[in-house]
Amino acid sequence: MNKVFLIIALLFSAASVNTLSAKELPAIKTILKQLDVLMDLKSDLSAKVNITEEKPNQGLKKIESFYYRSDVKDAFLIVMLAPASEKGNGYLSIGDNMWMYKQNTRTFQHISRDESIGGSDVKSGDMEKRKLSVLYKGAIDPKTGKELISDEKLGDIPVYKIELTAQVNDVSYPKKVYWVRQDNYLPMMEKSYSLSGTLMETIYYLKYTTIGGKYFCIKMRIDDEFDKGNKTLMEISGISLDKLDANIFTQGYLESLSK
Repeated sequence: MNKVFLIIALLFSAASVNTLSAKELPAIKTILKQLDVLMDLKSDLSAKVNITEEKPNQGLKKIESFYYRSDVKDAFLIVMLAPASEKGNGYLSIGDNMWMYKQNTRTFQHISRDESIGGSDVKSGDMEKRKLSVLYKGAIDPKTGKELISDEKLGDIPVYKIELTAQVNDVSYPKKVYWVRQDNYLPMMEKSYSLSGTLMETIYYLKYTTIGGKYFCIKMRIDDEFDKGNKTLMEISGISLDKLDANIFTQGYLESLSK
């Protein structure tokens, strides 16, 4: 999960409404596994995704897309709806393979996780589901030898602040810091750092809703800390957990939309 749940994977995370005990500081590994549970839908999902980008002196850029996801098939599909220059384009991921589809030429191109979605700051890798406990581990304080976890508050909400370091190479950021609620482990804020320790972006998980006894983050803001002033707002609507036709996760389905 390279950026945002991490980006949209956490954006489409789900958790039971039951609360968790917060009397003791848990091990970071325990929190990461709980976050993995949040991301495991055990069902298909479809939803509309709206992205609004704000950049100084460039105004607003709005992108609309429809998102399909099947954890059983380890697949997702993004179909672009707007702007007009992107309408009909798509991004298909099956396992470790990702393709970008161009409607005007009806061609597929094999892409990496760093491919931009519709020319936005959101990457294709942000949309996939990858386990945090596989990608990251708890950072260790070199002075004390203890994990970097603390008991804090965001406003009036008790949170755990945890610092993570990557344990695989194909991640966007080698260091992350999360603030997660103590009562249900829902992410509230996330900061990502470069290898040199430079803060690159901050993600705010602004709004959750419940569907079928599960939590879903439906509003998130990403602040670019490297290019100050650049902000991305992601909003989710029309979430459905109904089973999807298997043909949706094929190149043929994307081609059929161009006819």
